[in-house]
Amino acid sequence: MTTPIATQQTILVVGGGIAGMTAALEAAECGKQVILVEKTPSLGGRTAQLYRYFPKMCHPTCGLEINLKRIKGNPNVRVLTMTEVVGVSGSRGDYRVTLKVKPRYVTEACTACGDCARAVSSEIPNPFNYGLDKVKAAYLPHAMAYPLRYVIDASIVGTPEGEAAKAACKVGAIDLEMPEETLELSVGSVIWATGWRPYDAAKIQPYGYDRFKNVITSVEFERLADPHGPTGGKLLRPSDGKEAKNIAFIQCAGSRDENHLRHCSRICCMATLKQTQYVREVYGDEGKSTVYYIDIRAIDRFEDFYQNVQKDPNVRFVKSKVARIAENESNGNLILHGVDTEGYHRYANEHDLVVLAVGMEPEIVGIPLPADLVLDTSHFIEGSRTGGMFGAGAASSPLDVNRAVQSATAASLRAIQVIHRSATTEAA
Repeated sequence: MTTPIATQQTILVVGGGIAGMTAALEAAECGKQVILVEKTPSLGGRTAQLYRYFPKMCHPTCGLEINLKRIKGNPNVRVLTMTEVVGVSGSRGDYRVTLKVKPRYVTEACTACGDCARAVSSEIPNPFNYGLDKVKAAYLPHAMAYPLRYVIDASIVGTPEGEAAKAACKVGAIDLEMPEETLELSVGSVIWATGWRPYDAAKIQPYGYDRFKNVITSVEFERLADPHGPTGGKLLRPSDGKEAKNIAFIQCAGSRDENHLRHCSRICCMATLKQTQYVREVYGDEGKSTVYYIDIRAIDRFEDFYQNVQKDPNVRFVKSKVARIAENESNGNLILHGVDTEGYHRYANEHDLVVLAVGMEPEIVGIPLPADLVLDTSHFIEGSRTGGMFGAGAASSPLDVNRAVQSATAASLRAIQVIHRSATTEAA
């Protein structure tokens, strides 16, 4: 057990994605002390895993790079990665928080040279690419990782490969005896920016995600399209590595469904519209996209983007909830069955690849949320009853990157108000 590293004038931000980074920076740049904790080895969250944003179609470096520079240059922010909240007690202005810090087995002396990775042969599923490929058991999370430090997977600790990685490090940055730590904090306010996770597509039985290799999710497709992804930006089928030029996109995969997620996940329509343009970029007129939808929800400035996609002759829209998917065993293609509600005729359309636009659900599984937190009917975080804790970004509602940043800014301002009121009460 270590000594406290924060006070009641400190704001704790849980989650280091785009919302958590924004909330931490807004508070820190107002002069507040902030502890930013992230359970994975680096900051950036799911935003870092995108290939491009919509509607500008620019790479996430556009936003993340600026935020990372701001964090590196601000002494008011302390970043703790591989750290999880295991307990919260107390009330507004006076919370006691227990954190568990998992060992990285690599110290701050790491220069990210990669010698440790070259010294080992064991591989693990690559979490950054949603397990679509593998990475060495000594790895850098991704090119934009912060902190820019390697991680030694626990699977090779205590093995000859772990020792080989340690021996290869010229600066002595590998500590295979690094223990798990527990930190006790006293903070005045907590911002929950724990983000979202894709709905488990395997639960949508008619779509066969767990049976057919050529049915993937929208987040997996995002990594396939990225030149730094598992296929170097080539849109290849998982089953046989062949080019997928005739792709089906199924909307509301798990969303707006009483059997799965009741809510609209908001980002899915725009994500699919964006991804149809990936297909065009890779294949030109040879690439065909078919969007199966209930309705397209593109709001504000995104409507222009939607209209531009509608004009693309290589993108077809079918107003239908796909009933089921079958596989053509002779070629691995997928056959989609359903009824086109515009004309009410049945179809059995064959495609090379099917992409499920999976819904968003809050990333709260396994997190011991305090009883004071109020969740909505979809388990998104509304805030605490006493007003000292706040939800931010996609932890509070299904939001795109832009709106997640706005939400995080608002949560940060509320947390600052809590700190100010606590300080005023103490002074009185």
